Amino acid sequence: MPYTGIVKYHVKLSYQVDGLVERADIIGAIFGQTEGLLGPEMNLNELQRVSKVGRIEVNSTSNENSTKGDALLPMSTDIDTCALIAAAIESIDKVGPFDCSFHLDAIDDVRASKKEDIVKRAKEIKQKWSTNSVSEGDEMLKTVHENNSDKITTYGKSKLHCSTGVFDSPWIILVEGRADIINLLRAGYDNAIGIEGARIDESIKELCQEKEKIVAFLDGDRAGGFILKELKSVVDIDYELRADEGIEVEELTPKRVDEILSPVVKEINSSSKAPELKDDNDGPLSEVCKKIFSELNESLEAIALNSKEQEVFRVAISELVGKISGQSEIDYLILDGIITQRLLDAAKTAGVKYIVGHRVAKLSDHDGITLKTFTELGIA
Repeated sequence: MPYTGIVKYHVKLSYQVDGLVERADIIGAIFGQTEGLLGPEMNLNELQRVSKVGRIEVNSTSNENSTKGDALLPMSTDIDTCALIAAAIESIDKVGPFDCSFHLDAIDDVRASKKEDIVKRAKEIKQKWSTNSVSEGDEMLKTVHENNSDKITTYGKSKLHCSTGVFDSPWIILVEGRADIINLLRAGYDNAIGIEGARIDESIKELCQEKEKIVAFLDGDRAGGFILKELKSVVDIDYELRADEGIEVEELTPKRVDEILSPVVKEINSSSKAPELKDDNDGPLSEVCKKIFSELNESLEAIALNSKEQEVFRVAISELVGKISGQSEIDYLILDGIITQRLLDAAKTAGVKYIVGHRVAKLSDHDGITLKTFTELGIA
């Protein structure tokens, strides 16, 4: 087994991937997804440079739809460093677009001395890091990457990572994962959401229906091409963008990210519909909305009023569609959000006459219901 320096320990791990990958993909995931977790001095590239880690050996076998195997890291560090590196590798959950899991099998003392003490210590390390690595690791990730942690949140039931601008922006950027979102934040784009897997989550489909334009910005490798094909089968994509060939979005410089995205942004901005002037016939509706706009704005709530402008209910936007079901006395539906097709369909069933929100998504048909934005009514 080739290695660099005087080896003290062999860190042995096994892995399982829910897809067909190659040895190079496994090694890439080990280096890429542990980078920065434990500080620059603990990066595997740096440890190899100073002869603390030898050549990583990976074996793999594949069947129809999965890959499994083992990895061995020769190390000349202390046992604590071995344990930290092992825990970092165990935290890896993706190889390319596929789910995976790594498991620490053993930390062997190559010098064959004090074997029992090392085995006892390895068990203590395994117990400690298997319980803490996920929760503490997530917190560590949230506090790095150039103070952008406050601009990253989650979306939908599956808690897909996204930047905070996704909720209010009329257009969004679909990327592959959290690291891509962070890189786009560095370049000044705060409206990205991670697909996080080859299987497209239902919440992605719902979100895309609410937006005016959808941009897909995926890695320039084979996996990126596979994800783009899957994405196009379930979502209407307005712009298809790829990182440079063989490069991942997270690896692009902020300047290169802007070079790829800025032409699309200019086109989206130039094609955006100018706000409509207030119609003289909207006077009564405008007056109704003015009375409640100040308390409703930025509340993420919706208010339903009857024909006498009396409040029927007030509810969070996320619960609005379900709340409408079974109602029959709603004339006005005023919401701090986007008017979506799903909401429109529910409102038709309930006999709603007017819906007012901040924006209107792509809709197939809204005959019978008057749709307005606060801007069109001269309120916002």
